[in-house]
Order: sequence, then C-alpha cells, then structure tokens
Amino acid sequence: MIPTARTWIEQAQSITILTGAGVSAESGIPTFRGDGGLWRNYRAEDLATPEAFARDPNLVWEWYGWRRELIAKAEPNAGHHAIARLQRRVRNCTLITQNVDGLHDRAGSFGILKIHGDIWRLRCTACGSEWPDHRVPLPKIPPRCQCGGLARPGVVWFGEDLPPGVWRSAVDAASSSDVFLVAGTSAVVYPAASLIPHAKSGGARVIEANPDETPATRAADLSIRGRSGEVLPQLVTTG
Repeated sequence: MIPTARTWIEQAQSITILTGAGVSAESGIPTFRGDGGLWRNYRAEDLATPEAFARDPNLVWEWYGWRRELIAKAEPNAGHHAIARLQRRVRNCTLITQNVDGLHDRAGSFGILKIHGDIWRLRCTACGSEWPDHRVPLPKIPPRCQCGGLARPGVVWFGEDLPPGVWRSAVDAASSSDVFLVAGTSAVVYPAASLIPHAKSGGARVIEANPDETPATRAADLSIRGRSGEVLPQLVTTG
C-alpha cells in the first residue's frame, strides 16, 4: 500500500490533507477521547462549551492554561514535518486541521485551515477583537481585552459553528483535490468528517493513515494502518 500511495501523491497536482488529534497525540498531547481525556474528573466535553465558560470562566481558563502548558513543552513530530515537506514540494497542497495546538505552524506548514480554531489566539467576548498570545502561563486568569472585556480561547467549542470562511475554503480544497490524505483522525467529529465525501464526490483518491479502523476506512481508496509519524514520512519523498 505504501508504494501505491506514494505514487498517487507524487503524481497529484492538487493535494488536500486533513489531520486530527492522533497526529498531536504522537507529540504527547492528550486527546479528548483517549485515556488522557479527563482533567480533575472533568470531561473535555463538559468544559469546552459556551455554557461552561458562562458558568465558570476561571475553571475553563484553568483547563486551557493547563493545555497550553502541555502544548508549549511538546515538539512537532515526524508526521508534522512530513506534511510541511509535502506543502513545500507540491504547489497546490492545502492542510486542514482539527487541531488547535499550533504544532503544524511550528513544523513549517503554511496557509493552514484551522477549522477548530487556535488555542494561541484569544477573542474578546465584549468587542470581538482577536489577538495572538503565546505566554505560558498567562499572567492573569481569566485574561482581559484592552477594552476590559473578558477574553476566551480562540477555539471552536462544542455547540458552536465552524468559522464560515475557513470551512468554505476547506470544502473547496477537498472537492478539488486529486488526493485527499486523512491522518490521525477518528473521523467521527462532524462536520470535519464530511470532508471525506466531499473529496470523493470531486474524484479524489482518499488515503487514510491511522493506527485503527475508523468510519473513514470504508470510504478510503487506501487505508494504511500505522501512526502518522511512521506512515507519513514514507509517503513523502525527500525534497
């Protein structure tokens, strides 16, 4: 399967990549649904909501502060670097990620469609301003905007819509690609998982790289079992 997938990638004029939490997990970042998905006996699904933030912004920010500290200590892995190499080699190569940790940026990827937002950006709940903030730890929890309003993490919470412009670009990229590469995602979170049918309807060959079978496996033209940090470097030729 590896040689066939490599050939498809080498011959493709347009490639779209979708990455999920499994790619970040290989850098030591806990996933929502894995064994590390609990924090102080709270599930992520109970904290990453507008309702949780309205109820107890301090608690939510303590959790995000903990996550930011974990991420700050992590390093991009071989999977992140393989994707960055592919982007440099293929002119029309779009990276879509469900991850909010910024490890793709640190590996050298660019033009990333972050459909679930970015943990290193803050957004004011009063005036709507957004700004980057990489300080770890943040000097004050919860942080405030210059206008005095309460700031929230610049991520998409459960129950919120994806950024419309980013999502439209993601659908367009998936629908117009020759190869759609899915790496490290459980393919159960929607609407991100719907990008696979979009790619298929546009005629793309779908390659899945994941340690376990997922709902995407049946739709994939090739499904390669393995960690993204092991599989992706084999799919991307040096250059």
